[in-house]
Amino acid sequence: MREVVFRVLSERPGHLEAQAESLPIRINAPTLEELQHEAREALIEHMGPAHCTDRLRVRRDPGAAVSSIRPVGRRPAALCR
Repeated sequence: MREVVFRVLSERPGHLEAQAESLPIRINAPTLEELQHEAREALIEHMGPAHCTDRLRVRRDPGAAVSSIRPVGRRPAALCR
């Protein structure tokens, strides 16, 4: 399973912006929860059917703990083929 990390570049009240470290994907949203959703949707759009082989992480800064670790997609990875 591959991991895609989104690093938060800008964080201010009502606006978060993040960039995928390994893919040309940039996203933004008003809350961390919505940013995680946008990251998942952007990865699905970018990867297509292969998206379910990836884990998604959102990091707020280099020393911060991971704010989200979850498989991407709506189905368990075992069902994605």
